Amino acid sequence: MGKRGAFIVIEGLDGSGKSTQAKMLAAALRKEYDVVCTVEPSRGAIGRFIRNRILFERFRPSASVEALLFAADRIDHVQREVAPALAEGRVVISDRYLYSSLAYQGSAGLSLDWIQTINVHSLKPDLALFIDVSPEVVLGRLRRKKSVMETLEIQQKVRSIYLRYAEKGELAKIEGGNSKKTVAREVLAVVCAFLKTRC
Repeated sequence: MGKRGAFIVIEGLDGSGKSTQAKMLAAALRKEYDVVCTVEPSRGAIGRFIRNRILFERFRPSASVEALLFAADRIDHVQREVAPALAEGRVVISDRYLYSSLAYQGSAGLSLDWIQTINVHSLKPDLALFIDVSPEVVLGRLRRKKSVMETLEIQQKVRSIYLRYAEKGELAKIEGGNSKKTVAREVLAVVCAFLKTRC
């Protein structure tokens, strides 16, 4: 791959196993590539604000305010973490990215075109995967305190938007209901096939 980096995004409902799969993918790829793992909301100041003051507060701001906050965090995330790593030829794996905003804020009724517009300065991923698990299953898996977005109705709407992008070919859909190792093998196969095309 030389000095050409790759930006890989893993999406899914909370409880779908996407965070676990991102870590397993990174561990497998480190045998051949220099890998950076990151997450959204990011670890920066805006991302910490979103985590601490919005996701787990019972008050949810308007969908438009929420979308603007996530877009601001995304730009900061790209400038601070993603772009510098890619410039060094590293493989960047992000647990959530733009499709999360489209799915979650889109599920609240916002125009998907408007969400795309406010994210126009975001970097386009080289590859985006969607770990697909039913909302009923993922909500049953969550043992921690649920965020304001983790209700069955919201998660059903979120999944439908993710599936729309998968059908358009923008997300590679991975069946997330299988065993953790089976899902990891499929994720790794898709990613390795993609990375080989960039060599």
